[in-house]
Amino acid sequence: MQAALNIIGDDLKLVEQQFRKDLQSDVPLIRKVGEYVLSSGGKRIRPALLLLAARLSGYTADKAIPLASVVEFIHTATLLHDDVVDSATLRRGLASANSLWGNEASVLVGDFLFSKSFSLMVGVGSLDILKVLSDATTVIAEGEVMQLLCTGELDLTEEQYTDVIRSKTAILMSAACEAGAILGEASQNQQKALADFGMDLGIAFQLMDDILDYVATEEEFGKSIGHDLEEGKITLPLIHTLKNCTASERTVIASVVELDEMSLDDFRAVSCLVRQYGGIDYTIEKARYYIDRCKCHLDQFAHTPVREALLSLSEYVVTRSK
Repeated sequence: MQAALNIIGDDLKLVEQQFRKDLQSDVPLIRKVGEYVLSSGGKRIRPALLLLAARLSGYTADKAIPLASVVEFIHTATLLHDDVVDSATLRRGLASANSLWGNEASVLVGDFLFSKSFSLMVGVGSLDILKVLSDATTVIAEGEVMQLLCTGELDLTEEQYTDVIRSKTAILMSAACEAGAILGEASQNQQKALADFGMDLGIAFQLMDDILDYVATEEEFGKSIGHDLEEGKITLPLIHTLKNCTASERTVIASVVELDEMSLDDFRAVSCLVRQYGGIDYTIEKARYYIDRCKCHLDQFAHTPVREALLSLSEYVVTRSK
């Protein structure tokens, strides 16, 4: 991230200030929950992508900061809703908002953030950007439902799973990049190139999350390891394993996926199979494939420090441990 921070570090600090300003509400709980999630950390990759895409497209005016805040608003809303759906207890190494204030408060504050983000988008004054970000929120919701329908589905294919993460995770990174390009009045080809960059980066990002759920410690990952498995989420490391394991091993995995509560031994049994059949290595290889595609998308742009920062950001995705 350092190459990006060297260029947009000050802007990201302004995004944090804008976020807190936009959280203003007559209902104290909204600000309390919103600031808690904001202050719990996070890599701010989505605002960073928007700021860098705008810079790469030659934008120098003052609308990138509030728009980057909007993107983080949308992302934070999805986190609040995700943690309720997943019954999560940890987020970024801290107690999740729903475990502190309850599911009802988390859902409703998430709704506030979604609604507020649309009014803030209107303030930017671009119908094109409004369409890109509003379309993205619709696709995110579709992705969440798709994932719900795929829960516990042992026959889920890699192609089907990629469709889920393209909708659930990658679309907002793509929209952030495209919005930055629109701000900078980049050509249609360049707008598409940056949107595609964000999409492939987002897919790689989620694939690395899938790996970390099996190999990271809770301290590194910032949330409970094995949680995806306990929730019945069939992610790529497991999809690859199920495709290659024996029938008896598949039965073992199925029995663990069906459990309401998973023990450490249950998790170890499945994670050992994932390692044995190369599920981790295969997923890393796939993530690397999407990052290599990212680099090709930026060929339309001159070799500048901003372009190099975007490339460095993509490399960070496949080397991070949290």
